[in-house]
Amino acid sequence: MARIAGVNIPTGKRVPIALTYIHGIGPASARAICDAIGIDAARRVNDLSDAEVLAIREHIDANLTVEGDLRREVQMNVKRLMDLGCYRGLRHRRNLPVRGQRTHTNARTRKGPAKAIAGKKK
Repeated sequence: MARIAGVNIPTGKRVPIALTYIHGIGPASARAICDAIGIDAARRVNDLSDAEVLAIREHIDANLTVEGDLRREVQMNVKRLMDLGCYRGLRHRRNLPVRGQRTHTNARTRKGPAKAIAGKKK
């Protein structure tokens, strides 16, 4: 099993699909990595040589922010917004939708289960 950026990527899958198991690498950047290194997109991970896996690992380390570093960076960005007290930071702090979605009816994922109003009767 190949280990890249601290993640065991699945061996039976094609290389671009397997690379998307790494946090911070999507389909487009996975294809770009394969093109940059010269690996055919149809090849499977278990067909790769150790040198090719090492080349993928070095390319990712040199050019991309992935896994723990990316998670830390995103977390710091959200914390910065909250410390500034801007609108987006307040929405994060109150655990409400940040990007302008309506909350009158939907947004149950962010708001949690509906809370019954005590004095209201139908």
